[in-house]
Amino acid sequence: MAIENKVVIITGASSGIGEASAKLLAEKGAKVVLGARREDQLAKLVEEIKSKGGQAVYRVTDVVNPEDNQQLIQLALDTFGGVDVIFLNAGIMPNSPLSELKTDEWNKMIDVNIKGVLNGIAAILPAFTSQKSGHIITTSSVAGLKAYPGGAVYGATKWAVRNLMEVLRMESAQEGTNIRTATIYPAAINTELLETITDKTTSDGMTALYEQYGITADRVANVVAFAIDQPEDTNINEFTIGPTSQPW
Repeated sequence: MAIENKVVIITGASSGIGEASAKLLAEKGAKVVLGARREDQLAKLVEEIKSKGGQAVYRVTDVVNPEDNQQLIQLALDTFGGVDVIFLNAGIMPNSPLSELKTDEWNKMIDVNIKGVLNGIAAILPAFTSQKSGHIITTSSVAGLKAYPGGAVYGATKWAVRNLMEVLRMESAQEGTNIRTATIYPAAINTELLETITDKTTSDGMTALYEQYGITADRVANVVAFAIDQPEDTNINEFTIGPTSQPW
């Protein structure tokens, strides 16, 4: 199994897709290095993984801070001697109509959803380029594939991730660095994302949608594991995943 003994860094690991992915990959024999802002959640998750025989470490990480990203990677190098995969999963979704002018929230989404991904890529690329191997996975969204009212800025950040990852894949192929990429576009997945929405009308609408259609985060974790488990010469660069019952 290609996952076994791989060193996998996960951001946004304290809940949702990141937490589910950490548990599943550790069960499959990966050595997971977890980053998020909530230390209590990270510590609890690492203890749970270790209690089941898995290998895990954590560092409190704010992806907006470039130094935090560097130190998370250094933790992986110091603890396990290398990095095979980085899953840049941290993100926020405080959706609202543009007319509400929630510009502070716009900027936070740009900082976390775009700059956070860029910071992670900048931190890991030197190692991956040097070793001529590696796998970069990101969480985008179906909002990175299609537009919908209330999601203008969030969608814009996720479209940016889509383009960024595709160019990264192309450039790696041109440069012969063998870096694999995978971008995941989740639909209604039950995580804490809805808790970041402050606009009541948007929150009510999204909550109703997720209550009707939402599926659990471990469904996305299965896709993450599938991507990692492919042969090194095989790259599946995009996955759209959502509830069977959701009409998108």
